[in-house]
Amino acid sequence: MHQPSATPSAREVELLEAAYEYALTHGLAELSLRPLAKAIGSSPRVLLYLFGSKDGLVRALLARARTSELTLLAGFQADQGLPQVALRLWEWLSAPEHRALLTLWLEGYARSLVEPDGAWAGFARATVEDWLGVLTAAQPPDVRDTDNGRAQCTEILALLRGALIDLLATGDVARTSTAVQRRLA
Repeated sequence: MHQPSATPSAREVELLEAAYEYALTHGLAELSLRPLAKAIGSSPRVLLYLFGSKDGLVRALLARARTSELTLLAGFQADQGLPQVALRLWEWLSAPEHRALLTLWLEGYARSLVEPDGAWAGFARATVEDWLGVLTAAQPPDVRDTDNGRAQCTEILALLRGALIDLLATGDVARTSTAVQRRLA
């Protein structure tokens, strides 16, 4: 069985991107290789060859989703201050064009909690650390590494994640945005 390489082939990158687009629409929980392969113009055998297993493909898809998340996070300027960075994060999170990515993110997050040793292992923890890093960087240096600073970032992260889950469940942008804005004011 082929093991995925550190430097993926052009075909592997092409199929991963196609599978990622498929996952944004169909999710990962009930991912079946046959329908996926057919939808992206491949075969289950090729996917297994390139990614090693279905779990390997899921791990690659979660890594791809995390890459999108990290690209987003890298664009936030820490010198704007914590409330402003949090509001900009919320604007991005609540934008309708990101709904599919965030639904996929939530699925991966939840699955990593209930299947901590499976393909989803570590996804939730890594995303918490990623987001806390962005929020911490937006704090004044003298606050960053204090108990109060860590609590403040944790509180804002909990607010954003809770509002996001509510938004994904209800689609109510106005109500969730008002709650986030009021808390960060």
